[in-house]
Amino acid sequence: MVSIDRKSQGFNSAKFNKREIKQWWVEVNTDVPRCTYYFGPFNTSQEAREHQAGYVEDLIEEGSGQITLNIKKCRPQALTIEVFY
Repeated sequence: MVSIDRKSQGFNSAKFNKREIKQWWVEVNTDVPRCTYYFGPFNTSQEAREHQAGYVEDLIEEGSGQITLNIKKCRPQALTIEVFY
């Protein structure tokens, strides 16, 4: 295990916290297949809205059904979450 002295490495807590801020994402839920997809991150909700149509078009072309969208600030743990029954 490597120990890092953050003071000597120029660690900047303000910079670290900035990376932890939640950003805007397009959350897309589909029933067929049963999945949640995250597209982003975006700097603004407007930027996310401008891109959402392209994601929906791609999913429709792939055969997805029952598509719902949310624009939200979050930090997704995974970009694709598939639900199995």
